[in-house]
Amino acid sequence: MTTAAPTTAMTSGASADLLADRRVPQNRRKLRPVTVAAYVLLTIIAITWLMPIIWAVITSFKPETEAAAYPITIVPESGFTAEAYRDVLVAGLLPRWAFNSLLTSAAITAITVVISALAGYALSRMDFPGRRISLAVIVASILIPAQILIVPLFQQMLDFNLVDTYWAIILPQVVAAPMVFILKRFFDAIPHELEEAAMIDGASRMRIFLQIVLPLSRPILGAVSIFVFIGAWNNFLWPFIATNDANIMTLPVGLQTVLTFYGIQYAHVMAQAVLAAVPLIIAFLFFQRQIIKGIATSGITGT
Repeated sequence: MTTAAPTTAMTSGASADLLADRRVPQNRRKLRPVTVAAYVLLTIIAITWLMPIIWAVITSFKPETEAAAYPITIVPESGFTAEAYRDVLVAGLLPRWAFNSLLTSAAITAITVVISALAGYALSRMDFPGRRISLAVIVASILIPAQILIVPLFQQMLDFNLVDTYWAIILPQVVAAPMVFILKRFFDAIPHELEEAAMIDGASRMRIFLQIVLPLSRPILGAVSIFVFIGAWNNFLWPFIATNDANIMTLPVGLQTVLTFYGIQYAHVMAQAVLAAVPLIIAFLFFQRQIIKGIATSGITGT
């Protein structure tokens, strides 16, 4: 009875030492030269990637005379100023342009996801005449540069009397062949047994799509939505062609008109770039996990 306590204490001490010995190699592995070198390399790459962004922000706060001065200085002699931002904001209709970009980008995203999901599911699960040809055409259309379609699309907008309207910006961008193909490939990986069991229970094809397939596809749908939204927000060429009314312009187009009014002024150019990028940076901070997961699961690298 008197030796039980010391024995227990010795056993507990030995267990603690054993656990400590097991933790030591893990700590040492974190400090291996290869690991340190990898972190240093990644840090250098991250800083190199961030340098243009940092330089754009610094230049946007410089006086215009020093933004184009040589030799280049990081800190201007007269100090930093927000004059470029003030000029861009005051001279334009920034709140209106931001609203237009948000409205059109949200509409393009919603319609594109609906159309792409329906088309992708039909190509993945339904057997109909011309299915293979349709899939081949969709894949082949990915290779067609969007600039080739500008003239016929603009002629269509003229025929429908949609120029200088939100629909002129939205409709030509709602068909995205890459998203159809990506969703089709994702739907191919969903087990057929789930749908067969639902059909035995009397579920229709649309009910299966809405209640089984879509809930299982939330990760890829989120990734597609984010990338379509970013592409629509950044799109400059088509909104620039389809709109002349300043009240209909999107943010990239509107800010460009301000720059044209001021001429080539580097501080104003950088201020415009920063203002256009801020909403996307905020969106990335909120949805970075979905973006990274979407890239990993679907292979999307851009739009």
